[in-house]
Amino acid sequence: MSMIDPSSATRLDATDFGWITTVRRDGQPQSSYVWFHFDGTDVFVISEPRSGKVRNITENPRVSFHLDGDGTAGNGVLTVDGTAELSSASDDPQRLAQYMTKYNRRIREDLESTPQRYADHFSTAMKISLRTIRAW
Repeated sequence: MSMIDPSSATRLDATDFGWITTVRRDGQPQSSYVWFHFDGTDVFVISEPRSGKVRNITENPRVSFHLDGDGTAGNGVLTVDGTAELSSASDDPQRLAQYMTKYNRRIREDLESTPQRYADHFSTAMKISLRTIRAW
């Protein structure tokens, strides 16, 4: 893993949305807007088990993860290349709880759901190990 600089770590910790790019079987990249949790070491995403990104990672675990710019002339863009490992989200209850704490308000207010219903539906976890990090 690359050492992550403090400003990139802060962005990963504070940002609510990112993009994960996987590669389909036919070689076409596929980007998906995702919620995520960063613990200082890796990026944790949960998804529906039958989603395209889960299917793609099963075939090819190499992924990219991106944060949009900070709104000032292209600054603040963060790109991470890494490897995603799939598991059941319930396999790591502590990490799932941290993710749910981060998105509790959005799940309840924006989705009019509960953390438990959300976790039941989005039951596949992707843990992205960071290999290279580019920030500008």
